[in-house]
Amino acid sequence: MARSHLTLAALATSAVEGLDVRSARPFTSSTHGDFDSALLTTRESARLVVRVPTSALAEQEQLGDLVALRALTAGIRSRLPFDLQESVGQTPFDGTRAVVYEYLEGDRVLIDDVAAQSGLADSIGRAIGAIHSLPVSFVQEAGLPIATARDSVNETVAVIERAADTGHVPAALVARWESASSDEALWQFDPTVVNGSMTADSFLRSGDVVAAVLGWAALRVGDPARDLHWLLSAPGSETALSAYSRMRAGAVDRTIRQRAQLYAELELARWLLHGTETDDSAIVDDAVAMLDTLVDSVLGDLSAPLSTDTGPVLAVSEVEELLNRTPGARTSSSAHGRGLAPVAEESDSASSRSE
Repeated sequence: MARSHLTLAALATSAVEGLDVRSARPFTSSTHGDFDSALLTTRESARLVVRVPTSALAEQEQLGDLVALRALTAGIRSRLPFDLQESVGQTPFDGTRAVVYEYLEGDRVLIDDVAAQSGLADSIGRAIGAIHSLPVSFVQEAGLPIATARDSVNETVAVIERAADTGHVPAALVARWESASSDEALWQFDPTVVNGSMTADSFLRSGDVVAAVLGWAALRVGDPARDLHWLLSAPGSETALSAYSRMRAGAVDRTIRQRAQLYAELELARWLLHGTETDDSAIVDDAVAMLDTLVDSVLGDLSAPLSTDTGPVLAVSEVEELLNRTPGARTSSSAHGRGLAPVAEESDSASSRSE
């Protein structure tokens, strides 16, 4: 049962010494019920958010976020062109904890807001570029994860193998992903500081400017392409990626878009795995339908594979034979829910959510 905003306000007064709450109301966001939250206004007219996780997974996310926010010191934050949350207190409650944060002003970003030639698309690209330009040393000093390029390959291969073992992934996609994961040239990059779980929900906007970035539980050093994969389905992806490249002038990563596309496609594999691991047939069916739509997309785009080594190009009849090997019939031809873009051919220009 959800905690009321009055209960949450009482918890906040326990978490923050001397807190005088003038008003409280329920606070909703895009956390899909993972947290019970309330927006508080203090006697001094300051606004705070109090959150209590509703599951073990949400509790783990909250803990990761607190660790990351501590690592993001004032000196590090001064290098970023946007605001980050600050935790101002916490208190044990019902086997978990209530955490109080400063409230960040701004409107949520929807993927369609990231329009071509828009100021918002440019601002998002520059914001991500600023994150990736941070010194990796502060992540190391905080004891947060450090993933090498080889670690990224190994993680990718593990996801592909687990997804293939379900028997629900079209053979053509498995072949496509395996080719990319085995292409050494694709994985020649320097790891950077990454948010690690970035989506459109990660951003708050003020007009056409990124006002804040939320959700830092997956902060680490890793593949910068992980923070870009969601952008590929945005109308203004080229504008955002161009701004990103300018922000990271001097950093050469010619295959970052291809890896971002691979990670975008593997989000469907991860959704499938979530469905099989939780024994949720609706999620499995949804993932299978989207994988089917994806293979229809890449079927017509064989001239621009994920791998840098094109090798022999399959004829349509050969791809159809691969599709026919997949257990279960292909039943859907309409995309829904992910909006993945077709793979775009790589160019040299690629080098160069508030609570």
